[in-house]
Amino acid sequence: MESVAQQLERIREKIAEAALRSGRNPESVQIVGVTKTVPVERIAEAAQAGLRIFGENYIQESREKMALLPIPEISWHFIGRLQSNKAKHAVLCFDLIHSVHNEKLALEINRQARKINRVQPVLIQVNTGGESAKTGVPPEEAMDLVNRISRLQNLSVRGLMTMPPFFDAPEKVRPFFRALYDLKQKITDTGMENISMEHLSMGMTGDFEVAVEEGATLVRIGTALFGKRT
Repeated sequence: MESVAQQLERIREKIAEAALRSGRNPESVQIVGVTKTVPVERIAEAAQAGLRIFGENYIQESREKMALLPIPEISWHFIGRLQSNKAKHAVLCFDLIHSVHNEKLALEINRQARKINRVQPVLIQVNTGGESAKTGVPPEEAMDLVNRISRLQNLSVRGLMTMPPFFDAPEKVRPFFRALYDLKQKITDTGMENISMEHLSMGMTGDFEVAVEEGATLVRIGTALFGKRT
């Protein structure tokens, strides 16, 4: 079985190849290590190997891990479904929240961030596949949501995130990634204030190479890095 460091190097090589195929700088793509249910020892291995961003799905689990891994260089991202009543903890713990999907949640994050004099970076989650089981603003409503959120003083929109439908063939996911990239361009062209479309969070273990080809800057990798979850 390969070590976490070996797996990380393999993923980095694949990202570099995909970036170069699409005329991009490989350094423009960052790996978010998805650490849901991953033991702290494995996370520490990844940090030792140079991984600097880790993504968590649950507030309580992430707080416990953060307490055991006080490494200043690590950046923690919240990538799961965030409930409004957990916004207070998310603002205290996470450098970037990937999953803002409606105005109610944005308002609560803004309120909690204002309490601690913080401007919270967030991504807007877009449901590019229109799946009822997944959260995310419909693509046709995303522009309006971004516009309304742009007025919040303690929230900074840094880009978009999506979780497309699952397919065994990565190529089938490409249109959903391309749709997110096109939406990013449309939002950028409006010139809205307090909006920076620097990030596209898309792509996981099974399809991250296609995501990179379509413009991903953050790829969320769990299984390929840490192995199957227990």
